[in-house]
Amino acid sequence: MTYQEALDFLYVQLPVFQRVGAEAYKPGLGTSIALAEAFGNPHHSFKSIHVGGTNGKGSTSHTLAAILNRAGYNVGLYTSPHLVDFRERIRVNGEMISREEVVDFVERYLAMKLDVSPSFFELTMMMAFEFFKRRNVDVAVIEVGLGGRLDSTNIITPELAVITNISFDHQQFLGDTLEKIASEKAGIIKPGIPVVIGESAGEVRRVFTEKASAESAPIFYADDAPGYSAAISSEAGISYHDTPYGEITGELAGECQKKNTATILNALDRLQELGWRVTPQAVREGFAHVCSLTGLMGRWMKTGESPLVVCDTGHNSGGWEYLSSQIASCPGTKHIVIGFVNDKAIDKILGMMPKENARYYFTRASVARALPAEALAAEAAKAGLSGSVYDRVEDAVDAATRAAAKTDTVFIGGSTFVVADYLASR
Repeated sequence: MTYQEALDFLYVQLPVFQRVGAEAYKPGLGTSIALAEAFGNPHHSFKSIHVGGTNGKGSTSHTLAAILNRAGYNVGLYTSPHLVDFRERIRVNGEMISREEVVDFVERYLAMKLDVSPSFFELTMMMAFEFFKRRNVDVAVIEVGLGGRLDSTNIITPELAVITNISFDHQQFLGDTLEKIASEKAGIIKPGIPVVIGESAGEVRRVFTEKASAESAPIFYADDAPGYSAAISSEAGISYHDTPYGEITGELAGECQKKNTATILNALDRLQELGWRVTPQAVREGFAHVCSLTGLMGRWMKTGESPLVVCDTGHNSGGWEYLSSQIASCPGTKHIVIGFVNDKAIDKILGMMPKENARYYFTRASVARALPAEALAAEAAKAGLSGSVYDRVEDAVDAATRAAAKTDTVFIGGSTFVVADYLASR
C-alpha cells in the first residue's frame, strides 16, 4: 500500500465529517472502546490532558504541548481538523507522524478484519494513540473532536480536563441552547479529575459546577483568576504582565488569545499541583514559539505585508465576536475573502462582519460541505454586505490582493476549509 492509497482508504472508505458533515457524525463510545481493545488499549500507556470547548481548544492544546515539550517531556499532540497535511493531526514533539507509519497502521488495521465500522475520526484517533505508545510519550494533549460526552476521545482518563468556552456551534448535534451545549462539553469531566474552565457565566457555569460536583472533580475557573495583570498587543505578539512565570510574550496575536492564555496559565497551575515540572523558561519559550514548536497554523496568521494579509480559522459566532473587531481595527480598506460550510448557521456571523470600509469576496472551499458562493452572497446581502463571487478560494484571494492598496488589509477566513485551501495554494 502506498501513502496515497492509505489516505484514499481513510477519506473514501470511511465517513469523514470534515468533508461530508452530519452523515459522518457517529456519537457514542462503543466503537472506540472496541477498536481500542483490539489494539491493546494503547491510551493506557501514557498520561493525557483532555481539551474541549467551542473555540480556542486548538490554540490551547498546541500551547500546552509546546510548554510541556520545552519543560523536557516527550509530548504527543492529537488535534483536528488538519489544514494542509493529514499528518498535522498526529505529532510528537512537533514532528508529524511519518507517511510510512500511516501506511503501516492502515495495513495492520485492514489485516485484522475487525467486526467494527469506525468513522474516519475514530480510526485516526486510534492511529494517534498507537503512535504515541510506540514513541513512549510521557503525556499526550488530546483535543476533543466534537462535543465531549459522546466524542470518541472520551475513552481516555486524563490527568487534567480543560474546557475553553461555550458558544453556538454544531447545534444539530449538541443542542440549541448554551446550557445544552455546555452539558455535552461537560461530559469530559470525570470522577476526581481536576477540570479548568476558560470562560463561563450564568447557567453555563451552573452546568459545569453541578457536573463537577456530581463527579467529585475539583473545578477551577480561569475567569476568576486570569494569571496576569495586563495583556498588551504589539508587533511581537501579546505581552502578559505579572504572571507567575514573569513577563510572557505570546506568539499568537488574536484577541481571543487573551482568554486562552488565562485558561492555559490556570491549567499549568493545576499540572504543577499534580507534580508536573514546568519552569518559567519553558512557559516563556512555549508561548513565544508555539507555531514552530508544534506546527500550529491559521490563528490570526499573518502571511503578507503591504498589504497586510491575515487568515484565521474562526468559524462560529463565538470566534467572530473577536474577529469582527480585530478586522475593523486593521489598516486601510478591508478586503474580506469569506466562505462557510453549508450546515453552519451564518446569519448571526454575517451580522457581526464589518460594513464600513470593507469589500467582500465570497467564495467556496473545495469540500463537499462548502456553501456555494452565490448562496453565501445572497445571505450576505440580507445583512447589508455586498461583493463579488468566486468559485475558488485561490481566485478570490488573487482578486482581493490585486485590488488592495499597500496600506490595506486582506482577511481570509469564515471556514477552516477556506483557510486550508488558501494555505495549500501558497
